[in-house]
Amino acid sequence: MAIFGKDWKMTLDQLKPGDEAYVEKLCSRDRLGRRLMDMGVYPGLRIRVIRNAPLEDPMEVELDGYYISLRHEEARAVEIACK
Repeated sequence: MAIFGKDWKMTLDQLKPGDEAYVEKLCSRDRLGRRLMDMGVYPGLRIRVIRNAPLEDPMEVELDGYYISLRHEEARAVEIACK
């Protein structure tokens, strides 16, 4: 994995509280991908990390003015582009 190469992809679970990014794509097409879409996570969406739980899991994120909690395992299925 190269940091600045084409292969480098950043996922939502790598963001820290206060970071913002845009959703590039969902890497899961199974039940998890469907669940994320049902919660309003879709490509092009601006997303901001609000906080992590004391043991880092789950994380609370803001999307379109509402808040959801995601496990880091779920957040790894969301590829992002930082602002």
